[in-house]
This record gives sequence, C-alpha cells and structure tokens, in this order.
Amino acid sequence: MSQQSEFNLEIFLKSLPNSSGVYRMIAADDSVLYVGKAVNLKRRVSSYFQKSDHSPRISLMIKQIAWVEITLTRSEAEALILENNLIKSLSPKYNILFRDDKSYPYLMISGHTFPKLAYFRGTPQKPNQYFGPYPNGYAVRDSIEILQKVFQLRTCEDSVFSHRDRPCLLAQIKRCSAPCVGSVSRDDYAEQVRNAAAFLNGKTADLLKDLEKQMFQAADDLDFETAAKLRDQIQALGVIQSKQFIDSQSVGNQADIDIVALAQANGGVCLHWVSIRGGRHVGDKSFFPDTRHDPNPNGQDYAEAFVAQHYLGKMKPDVLICNFRLPESLQAALNSEHSRAIQFPKAEKGERKVWLNRAIQNAEHALSQHQLQNVNQQARVAALAEIVGLPESDLQRLECFDISHTQGEATMASCVVYDDFAMQPSQYRRYNITTATNDDYTAMREVLTRRYGKMKQAQAAGEVVRFPDAVLIDGGMGQIGVAVAVWEELGLTIPLVGIAKGVERKAGLEELILPFSGERFRLPPNSPALHLLQTVRDESHRFAITGMRAKRDKARVTSSLNDIDGVGAKRKAALLMRFGGLRGVQAASVDDLAQTEGISRALAEKIYEYLHH
Repeated sequence: MSQQSEFNLEIFLKSLPNSSGVYRMIAADDSVLYVGKAVNLKRRVSSYFQKSDHSPRISLMIKQIAWVEITLTRSEAEALILENNLIKSLSPKYNILFRDDKSYPYLMISGHTFPKLAYFRGTPQKPNQYFGPYPNGYAVRDSIEILQKVFQLRTCEDSVFSHRDRPCLLAQIKRCSAPCVGSVSRDDYAEQVRNAAAFLNGKTADLLKDLEKQMFQAADDLDFETAAKLRDQIQALGVIQSKQFIDSQSVGNQADIDIVALAQANGGVCLHWVSIRGGRHVGDKSFFPDTRHDPNPNGQDYAEAFVAQHYLGKMKPDVLICNFRLPESLQAALNSEHSRAIQFPKAEKGERKVWLNRAIQNAEHALSQHQLQNVNQQARVAALAEIVGLPESDLQRLECFDISHTQGEATMASCVVYDDFAMQPSQYRRYNITTATNDDYTAMREVLTRRYGKMKQAQAAGEVVRFPDAVLIDGGMGQIGVAVAVWEELGLTIPLVGIAKGVERKAGLEELILPFSGERFRLPPNSPALHLLQTVRDESHRFAITGMRAKRDKARVTSSLNDIDGVGAKRKAALLMRFGGLRGVQAASVDDLAQTEGISRALAEKIYEYLHH
C-alpha cells in the first residue's frame, strides 16, 4: 500500500536518529529505487535532499522518491550485511548491481562409500566435500580432469555406477580405477580420495613426500607394480605443480587467496577477480558494472559494492589482496562470516605485488576491450530504440521468441535474452509445447502466456520481476497478431517487434512489423538496428533448433525401444538404467545388451539390429 499521501519529508528528516542503519528510497508505485547504509542515518539521508551536487543517476532517483523507510542496526558492519541482502533480493534500479554475480561453481567430492568427483553449483551439503568457488565451469572441469588423471576417481552417476559389471572406457584409458566392478579396494580408493583432497587444499609438497615414502617402501617389499604406479603419480603431480602452481612462501601454499583489481577509464569501470585455491591459479573473471547513468563514476564505490556483493553470505578466501581501500566496516562484516580472520595485506613488494600488478593489467585490458565492443553495441541499441519509440536509456533488455518443429514433431519454443549489450546464454529458456503440434500460432500463444503470465503473477504477489524492455517475435503478421492478443489479455505494454523473413526469405531483406503503430517496413542492409535484430533472431532460431532436435531424437529412440517386440516397460527401464540413458543404449554392443537383466542374447541381437538399421 502506498504511503505517498501520508509521508511528510520535513517531519521525517527531523525525526531521523543519529545511529547506524539501512534506508530504502521508495517510488510512488511502491518499487524500491535505492538501498543504502549509513553510520549516521540522519546525516546521510538528509544529504540527499539538502545537497545539489549529486551525480545524474542520483539526481534522477531523487526526483522519483515518494517516501523513505529505515531499519536501525547495532553497527555499521551489520548495516552493510543487511544492505547487501536487500540489494540482492530487491534489485533496486539505482543501486550498483553486478548482474552476473551468481552462485559460483564448486568441485565436489561426494560422501559415498566410493566418492565421485562432480561439478556442483548451489548450497553445499554434508557429508560431501566442496572445493572452490571457481570463476567458471571450465576451471572446475579442468580440475576434475587433473584429478582423474592422477588419482583415478570416478565421475559417473550413481545409477550407472551401481549397474556396471565391466569397466567403462574411462577405466580402460586409466582415468578411473573402476570401483564399480571391484577393481580397487575400499581402503585403497579412500586413500586416493584423501590424496585428491590434499592436492585441492594445496598440500602438494606433503603429498609428494608421502607418496615417495610409499613408493620406496613398495620397492623394498618387491611390490614393483605398486611402486611403478606411485612413481607415475609422483611424476604427474610434479608436472602439474610446475605448470599450474604459484609459489606462495609468504602466505603458505595452503591459503585460499583472491585478488581483486580495479581499473577505471573513460567513464567505465572493471573489477578483475583472480582466484587461487590451494596455491593453484584456478581462473579469473572480469566484471563490468553499468555506469551509463554515472558519467563520472567513483571507482571506490563500485569496488566496495563488488566486494560486498561477491563475498557477503558466500564462501571467502583466507587472503584478499586489492588495489583499493577496503573500509574497516566491510572488513569487519566479512570477518564476522568467516571461521578465521581474513588477511587484507598491502601488496607493496614481492610476489604479492607481482600478482596484483598482473591483475591490474588484466583489468585494464579487459576494460579497453569491453569499451571497444560496447561502442558498436551501443550504436545498435540506440538505432533500435529510435525505431520502437523508446529513449535509448530505456532499452536494455530484449527477449526474442521462435518456434521450431519437424512436421509437427517435438515442437519447441525458445526464448533468448539480450541484455547489457550482449547475449545472455545463462538466461535462455526452452519451452516444450503441449497445446499444438503443427500450429505455430497456438505454440506462440502458449509460450508467451506461460512466460509473461507467470511473471505477472509473481509481480502481483509482491516479487521483484524484471520484464524486458522490448519483445521480438520471429514471424509475420500471424505470430504478431497472437502476441498482441496475449498482451491484451495480460495487460502488457511492452513494445513488440515482428521480424518477418519477407517474400525472398534472404538475409537483409527482413520486414519489420510494429503492431502498435501499424508500421511495416524494411531497414537498409547497413542499419545497426537490423544487425542487432538479426543477431538476436538468429540466436533464437539456433537455440530453438538444437532443443527441438534433441527432443525429437530422444522421442524417436524411446519410441524405437517401445516398438521392439519383447521390450516392455520393465526391460526398457532396465536398459536405460544400465547404460545411463538413450545414447548409451544406442552405443552398446550386442554383448553389452545381452548382459542386461531380462535381455536374452536373441533379444539383444534384435534390439541392436533395430537401432542400427
């Protein structure tokens, strides 16, 4: 319920306490514009309405404030933690937001009797062990590959592990010790798990000494096969250590170290994050906050916001090295969530200075490249904004829909997202269409209703929902007509743009349809707006096609199994369970098929013949 009519700013400011807390600037439509923290709420909140030298971003925000809410806290550190939680949950329009800040991936060693290595993203749970976080999935998979080579731990799913009766291909190429078929004892496998954990924790030197001791003991016992295996393991670890480990005598190889470097140039800001886990550089990533409404951004503010959003409420390193000042309140907030005191050293000399300088160079290079790319993308977005009748600043997020099927089979709808001057693959979505088989119009109605109907429901329930600034439809007047009807049903006013291939169906000759203005026209082949539309449309089409083909192939194989005489529901389930899925069944030999419970040799030959001819 809006409080605009009963809110008196003068009385509110006079009654503010001189204590720490969090404040929320609220708009007339009840949306949260901004969340901030303060050591002194009275002084900080009053400054918004008493000063006139605000940045354009803050000045624009102040004009929209209908009332202000506050929450008192016991300390500035507590206020900082609450501020960060509110920013993440409310996504206020005028706060500094790092949109690609999400749950980072971990490497997991499961708590099974024979633990498996796995990629993990989410909330850690016992009794599994977790190592990370890693900057991206590639770093996790690279670490898993190293562990497979050196320690030969399994990576298969439990359903596959419990139904194997012969070693898989990974065991044959010495990437797994095949615990599924008893090729390694429980104690020996557990020893390799402990060694892998020691490696990930940076205890490589101690591990190498222990392995050497075991190797010499095996040789003394004339167990030359074991000694040879240990020798190979020691050599592999030595190669990995020489190539991928950082010498960190000053902080110890066992420390988890993060380096955050700030670069600022030409109105842009970049925060470059480097992750070192157990002495090994596992990856890095650059972050680019949106500074379009802040012509003179204060890099310190963006750096503090990054550290708060990146670390509060999440796993933290033992050492955090930065080229900017971290306020004592932020350091206290981080330490309050960590099991031991985090080091915040000044990288003034030695290896720390080398690491930090390298991170700064990477930040500066990444910012330069980002700005060069954005100049082109900004021109495209500005051109499209003019066409759809929006201010350039109001056009940031585009969503595009396409329908794909093969003669009515496996109908699939795709939604791809363009935001912050780039495609955002992590936000793409596919929709299995249930209401239509060979009817693109009905399929388009279903996907639009499902996506935006759900968003409208969430909004009505008080959730913060981010609608697109424009929606692109890959299709002609028929699809656009369906979209307009859905818009009327849901009460949406988001601009719609249809992209029809035209009579010639050639690239560059697409026809644009703007249903709310009744316009239909072509853009010149060199139009920046057309290039943007083509990029988004082509990505939507690619995403829909790949999803449709996967769905179709899965349906065909499942149908094929159902069509084989003698293969009922139980035998089909046994085949899928044993081989881990449909592809495994297709790749299996007759001998492999015949070893499945309930499958005779004759039936195995029939299944193989049916699937391969």
